[in-house]
Amino acid sequence: MCLLKVKVYDVKAIARVLDLTERRVRQLKSQDVIHEYRGSPGLYELLPTVHAYVNYLRKRNPESAENIDYNTERAKLVRAKRLNEEYDLRVKEGDLHASVDVEAVMTDMLMNFKSRLMAIPAKLSPVLSKKTARAEIHRILKDSIDEALNELADFDNVFGKEDTNVG
Repeated sequence: MCLLKVKVYDVKAIARVLDLTERRVRQLKSQDVIHEYRGSPGLYELLPTVHAYVNYLRKRNPESAENIDYNTERAKLVRAKRLNEEYDLRVKEGDLHASVDVEAVMTDMLMNFKSRLMAIPAKLSPVLSKKTARAEIHRILKDSIDEALNELADFDNVFGKEDTNVG
């Protein structure tokens, strides 16, 4: 009959091997992460204890290489590429515009609009000074203001789109 000698270690030695405090080793034992050697209080077999602790750490870290679901990651990558391609297509089709382009267009439009409005008094004062009929003065002012407002309403042409509804 051959008896195997098993070498067991106390809490202090296990703590040193695992680079933990003795208190943390006792916590791991109470959490049922590691186990004492066959009912010997405070004694642990080295190899099974180290393996149990390593497995515990692996389970706690969902980002570890062993836990990455490559199918899920691949699906995320494919989805991101698809969304990027859809975005590029919408830009090419003119459904989307870069914010820099929109800002430049809006700035130009508003500056032109401001210039038109600021020019109305200088343009119309000689004409209006000769008019006495209120209705005619109102019509002239309204026509000039409507002309300036129509420039703001022509947003599609600013981006190079042609009106496809023109018959």
